[in-house]
Amino acid sequence: MKPVIGITPDFNAGDREDLGGREPTYFLRARYVRAIEELGGVPLILPLATDPALRRRLIGALDGVLLTGSGPDLPPSLYGERQRYRFRVMSRQRSDFELAVARLAVKHGTPLLGICGGMQTINVALGGSLFQDIPSQIAHALSHRQAKPATALSHPVTVKPGSLLWRIVRQDRIRVNSSHHQSVKQLASSLTASAVAPDGVIEAVESSYHPFLLGLQWHPEFLFDRYEIHRRLFQAFLKAAREKS
Repeated sequence: MKPVIGITPDFNAGDREDLGGREPTYFLRARYVRAIEELGGVPLILPLATDPALRRRLIGALDGVLLTGSGPDLPPSLYGERQRYRFRVMSRQRSDFELAVARLAVKHGTPLLGICGGMQTINVALGGSLFQDIPSQIAHALSHRQAKPATALSHPVTVKPGSLLWRIVRQDRIRVNSSHHQSVKQLASSLTASAVAPDGVIEAVESSYHPFLLGLQWHPEFLFDRYEIHRRLFQAFLKAAREKS
C-alpha cells in the first residue's frame, strides 16, 4: 500500500493580491506534490481545519505529514518575541493549523517532514524560537537567499555523524539550495541539530524520541529529480510512512 501523506498549503486570508486577492485562497507549489507522488506516496493537500476533533481525525487518517515552506514568517509572538522587522507574517489560519498538526504528529508518532518554514514551525511548536532575520542578527552570515534558481546548489552543510540525516545521505557534508531569511535560534529541548551551515546556522533538526521527525532548512523538492542525495530524503520519509501504515 502506498502511504498517504498530508501536505500543508499556504493560505491567503484575503489580503494578498499575489494569491487570489480578497478571495480566501489555498496555494501550494506542485513540486511538493510531485515529489511525494513520483517517489511512491499518495499526496493529500490538507484543509486548514480549525476544529481540534477534525485535526485529530486527519492525523489519524494519515501515514505521514509534510509541512511545507512559506513566504511569510511565523508571527514572533508565537515564540515570545515582538516583531522586530517589517516582514509579512503567516496567516493565523495556517500557523494555528501547522503548529497543532506538528504537535499531533509528534504525539502520535506520525512520520513528520518539515521543509524550510516547515522546519521552523516544528521547532516553535515544540518550544523553540527563531532568528527573525539572519542578516540583521547573525554576524558574518552567509547569504541564505541565493540569487540563482532554487534548482541550483548554493552552499555546503556539515551533517552530524550517526544522526538520522547522516544515515539517510551517508555523507558528512552535502550541498544544498537556500531560500530563507530566518533560522532556528533556541532549539526546542526535544530536538537536536543534525546539520549546520559554515556560518553556524542550523540547517536540519530531528528527534531521537520519534520514529521519523526531520526538519530541513533547504528545499529538496527542487532538487530530488536531479540529485540522488536529496531524493533519498523523500524516500526515507515515505519508507517510514509505509512502515506506520
